[in-house]
Amino acid sequence: MMTQERLKRCHRPIAQRIIVRGTLILDTPTCLGSGDAESPTDIALLRDSVSDCTLLTGASIAGALRNYLREYQHGYGVEEEQNGDRATNLFGGTRRDPEGEQSPLIVNDAISSTIPTVELRDGVEIEPTTGTAKPGHKYDLELLAAGTEFPLYFELLIEKNQAQTEQQPLINCLALALEGLERGEIGIGMKKRRGFGRCHVKEWQVWNFNLEDAIERTSWLSFEHWHTGLFPDRETYSSIATALGVSLENQDDKRDRFLIHAQFQLVGSLLIRSGQDSTGRAPDVVHLKSHRPGKSDSLPVLSGTSLAGVLRHRAERIVNTLGGSSTLVKELFGFVEGKEAKSSRLVVHEKVIEKATDLVQNRIAIDRFTGGAYHGALFEEQPIFGGDETIVTIELELRNPYNHEIGLLLLLLKDLWTSDLPVGGESSIGRGRLKGIKADLIHHHPQNPQQWEISEENGTLHVTDKADKGGSGESVRDTLEGFVKELLAHLGKEVEV
Repeated sequence: MMTQERLKRCHRPIAQRIIVRGTLILDTPTCLGSGDAESPTDIALLRDSVSDCTLLTGASIAGALRNYLREYQHGYGVEEEQNGDRATNLFGGTRRDPEGEQSPLIVNDAISSTIPTVELRDGVEIEPTTGTAKPGHKYDLELLAAGTEFPLYFELLIEKNQAQTEQQPLINCLALALEGLERGEIGIGMKKRRGFGRCHVKEWQVWNFNLEDAIERTSWLSFEHWHTGLFPDRETYSSIATALGVSLENQDDKRDRFLIHAQFQLVGSLLIRSGQDSTGRAPDVVHLKSHRPGKSDSLPVLSGTSLAGVLRHRAERIVNTLGGSSTLVKELFGFVEGKEAKSSRLVVHEKVIEKATDLVQNRIAIDRFTGGAYHGALFEEQPIFGGDETIVTIELELRNPYNHEIGLLLLLLKDLWTSDLPVGGESSIGRGRLKGIKADLIHHHPQNPQQWEISEENGTLHVTDKADKGGSGESVRDTLEGFVKELLAHLGKEVEV
């Protein structure tokens, strides 16, 4: 039997409905897997059964927004509280609370505005000791191309018995969650920590219906809820805070993260195998390219999956050289061992390589016994080559960082900077070498934010503290070297002062 209190909670007299519409745009390829085991690809896109457009479920959108609110309020890896939590107030009780409230926010499914452009990507797991692919660990997946748009629909229900002091915090929570979408801080789909699923919302429209007023109640009943997209005769806003009439300043962000934004020159060539050719006229091996909004041709990219694999392999080599165990690397990059698994705390973004040049090269395989060419082993490759204006950007984000983990990232950055750590394939013939230009190191700490800049000019390395421009270069160097010493200390090494 349902108790009176439970029955009272299930009955919700709605006094106000706030409708929010927006246009979500994908910034990088996105994997919205359907789980279809009969698909020709290992991971196929989820599609609408009627229109054949891509389907982004409301559950996926709500889950991403809820996770963002939780991390914003409590930090990474902290569970929601039962009472007084922003995510709980906006999205309802958790599974741990059988008596939890239902969500006052309605999140509709979103169907892509057009039939999607699909990209195919290959994935493979590399054996660390041999550097080769593990047997049976190669897969392919369908990705939704960047630039795809989804019309979003949210409806916030305000109950009649809620006081004004309860309504405003709820609207603020909605604005804060949607601002995460607006700023591109919320990813959707699979493999978000390897550069996929980055997105943003470019414009919003808001309606506020007071259901206690007969005219507005009629307006809500006649509202075109089924309409997809924005209304052309309705005012649009670039800021959700402005659209909802709230202020989001002085919000306490508890997320602790360390970011590296680095720019490099490409020394020579770079080749990350695409493995996909729909025309049949391309060379045997082509560098990976991806579609970007506003561009007629696909652009060469440094994929997050490829870069993460390179960084992980070098991190294992550094840790093993210093006498440490693989636990540190697993904590950073994640692992799957039997039924035990942990997600990566290091987010590696996919970035476009700017102003690179394509060039087809003919190559042959040599018989090492005779010194002659193998019969039929002539093949073509199309890597990209760097020039004076070619820029390779690397963006890393480490969540809940420890000082010794920052030290390991600095050693990886040093190896990339000095061309000692190549990226991509065929590094044995000189491909994938980078030369550092500039790097911004940002530690978004809730109590003690820090920011440094590393640059090189005429062969001289400059290190500055951007948060305190009066600090000397030596003190900044000592600070960064302190992170590396923390790594040595963590691995049980004696630190020379």
